[in-house]
Amino acid sequence: MKWVSPWRLRRMGILGMNCRNRDFIGSYNARSLFPLVDNKLKTKLLAEEFEVATPRLFFVISAQHEIAAIDEKLAGLEGFAVKPAKGSGGKGILVIVGRRGDKFIKASGAEITIDDIRRHMSNALAGLYSLGGKPDVVLVEDLIQFDDAFQGYSHEGVPDIRIIVFKGYPVMAMLRLATHVSDGKANLHQGAVGVGLDIATGHALRAVQFSKPVTHHPDTGRPLNEIKISNWRDMLLLASRCFEMTGLGYIGTDIVLDKTRGAQLLELNARPGLAIQVANGRGLLPRLRHVETLKPRAHRSPDARVDYAMKNFGVDGI
Repeated sequence: MKWVSPWRLRRMGILGMNCRNRDFIGSYNARSLFPLVDNKLKTKLLAEEFEVATPRLFFVISAQHEIAAIDEKLAGLEGFAVKPAKGSGGKGILVIVGRRGDKFIKASGAEITIDDIRRHMSNALAGLYSLGGKPDVVLVEDLIQFDDAFQGYSHEGVPDIRIIVFKGYPVMAMLRLATHVSDGKANLHQGAVGVGLDIATGHALRAVQFSKPVTHHPDTGRPLNEIKISNWRDMLLLASRCFEMTGLGYIGTDIVLDKTRGAQLLELNARPGLAIQVANGRGLLPRLRHVETLKPRAHRSPDARVDYAMKNFGVDGI
């Protein structure tokens, strides 16, 4: 492993965990607001209230006895996603993309039975995947049909875009691409590819897998430097609106691009990870400190904040 000196990290403007926790999460995120984003059901209901686009919710399972009749609730659903409301880091998410007879097909192509789904839901309700192991509820959502622009760039799963938003300003973004080793999940710790994105244009900057640079998708071989996100400003605008929606000053917004419905909010994170800096090859801290210098409500609307971010936080900016 190659070590980087603390002096060089400071020069690169790298945001460390202690600084993130103290200066940004601790200072700008009221703990009373955490449940709004730690619970996916609360996030979804809040998004519907604020008319922020999000995948359709089919139904919620909140008690063990409801699982016995789950086959009736799933009847007619060809594809769907099962999520624990309080899960984190992609844990407990089960994505079904189709059926073959009485079997269900996962994003990886593997087949499972209705009993496997019941067992998964039962574990989720018991808190196996939730923060702190507390009892949970299960959401069953509509399946995202990812945009054709991502064809060949994500393997066995739906790609998503993580945008860090500070005081309503989008400050850094990356595209997360599922791989075989990540089991179709767009989670960097499980082996997904992270592609840094230019805030100004949505163009790919660089890419990493397991924190090491990569130039092509490990499963499909597609060159990653050709990626450019369509409707990029709409993505940034959706992310910026989450500031007013939640009242949280420092958040990670996870967004997907559906081929027919456009940008959709997948979930929010009040403690977003720091790997986005590795994917972008630069630190968050200079941009965060810059936003702190702006006058309160200098840019009152999400549109104004997005325009400012695109102008100042692009590859040639801060």
